[in-house]
Amino acid sequence: MQEDVENKTVNLAVKSSKVTATVLYKGLRAFINHQKKKALEKQRAGEESVKGEQSVKELIGQGQGVSSMPIGDKGVKDFKKICKKYGVDFAIVKDKNEHPPVYTVFFKAKDADAIASVLKEYSAKQMKKQAKKERPSILEKLKKFKDIVARTPKKEKERRKEHER
Repeated sequence: MQEDVENKTVNLAVKSSKVTATVLYKGLRAFINHQKKKALEKQRAGEESVKGEQSVKELIGQGQGVSSMPIGDKGVKDFKKICKKYGVDFAIVKDKNEHPPVYTVFFKAKDADAIASVLKEYSAKQMKKQAKKERPSILEKLKKFKDIVARTPKKEKERRKEHER
């Protein structure tokens, strides 16, 4: 039994040492073809599953219909973050002809329900930011109260010395 194992080991060593240039070439060629096939499959899968922010050309090229709407010049970053949260495919284009720049958002027509949720959350966030700007800061309030305290007259302490007998 032990001799069989030793014999097979020696045969394996001899077979692997007889690698010629043509065998090595065929092996490398098969490996390269396999890698190309894997890369091609990965690329095809990647084209179908483009998600999130895209160019307008890519969005239209998916053939699912496109809708658009303008948004303001502020809060584009928040809008992108919320769109990614809801998994909406979108493209944002800046209109450079307008003085305060106007951004137009293009999105797939099938994502209309998700866009409604995005707009609801986006508008709530913008309203919250607007309300925050209208509130006076705590430091301003503190300065105001410091001035009031500084203006109030201070009580003078009575100092009387009494001698004990």
